[in-house]
Amino acid sequence: MAIKRGGRFSGRDEDADINLTPMLDVVFIMLIFFIVTATFIKQPGTDIIRPDAETKERKPTVSVLVAINAGGEIWIDKKRVDVAAVGATIERLHTENPKGGLVIQADRQAKYHKLKAVLDAARSVGLTEVAISTEGDN
Repeated sequence: MAIKRGGRFSGRDEDADINLTPMLDVVFIMLIFFIVTATFIKQPGTDIIRPDAETKERKPTVSVLVAINAGGEIWIDKKRVDVAAVGATIERLHTENPKGGLVIQADRQAKYHKLKAVLDAARSVGLTEVAISTEGDN
């Protein structure tokens, strides 16, 4: 018990510990808030050198990101996909987020027939919002 002497309390018997529990609660709540509200960047799974373009238009919603590297490999959702399985993979990912579209990142050295195969697969599953990513897009 603190004893009052001359208008002051003696701090000898009083606990001087700092309670960190409320501060930790606030930190964890802020951490959860930032994790939930963070925007997640989609990565293709392979390095792509995109071609330049004279015109470009930003697409705000992307549900499926397909990458075609210089060797002609097709990557979807950080996994290499065979040409025959591209349509099924695009359809599965598009049903998870039907409001988004398809973005194709094709390397400058990629062969056109791989790009055409991805475009045909997107058309076969009914995807109409298709864009090709170029240099300068984010």
